[in-house]
Amino acid sequence: MRRRTPDTLGAPSGGAAPTARVLVSACLLGGRVRFDGRAKTVCDTILDRWRAEGRVVAHCPEVAGGLPVPRPPAEIEPGGSAEDVLAGAARILTPEGADVTAYFVTGARAALETARGRGVRTAVLKESSPSCGLLRVYDGTFSGRTAPGPGVTTQLLRDHGIAVFAETDLAGADAHLRAQDG
Repeated sequence: MRRRTPDTLGAPSGGAAPTARVLVSACLLGGRVRFDGRAKTVCDTILDRWRAEGRVVAHCPEVAGGLPVPRPPAEIEPGGSAEDVLAGAARILTPEGADVTAYFVTGARAALETARGRGVRTAVLKESSPSCGLLRVYDGTFSGRTAPGPGVTTQLLRDHGIAVFAETDLAGADAHLRAQDG
């Protein structure tokens, strides 16, 4: 049996793939790519159907940006936003104060390049992540509290017209994806 890696987690089971594809955080598909070396696997019939249809494009921006697994946690510095990070006005730091901003920005750009190259106009990303959060991200204090706002990858994808959904709104993502099929 072939081992499933983040690049093969969304591979189609056969047949012609539909035009509209969806970028999905690799950790949601079972990829052990999170900072702590774990996955945040989502089991859902919508994801199962997307996989069978060949729609899923698995991606982890943090790994694509060059960060190892495992790695120290990282958060956007207090008072900063994803938009600030992309503009060079805020940083993403580890609890020890190491600046890992460049990895996150590189990973966000890699996600955008992957999306463009695969015809993706819909994404489902992991809520609260400094890369993938949609509605909230950790607040930069490493206390477990969150602040409103998107992560860096989410911000960049949205800035380029890609609709982003959290893993809790697969039905909304599915409706958007199906509308693209025309």
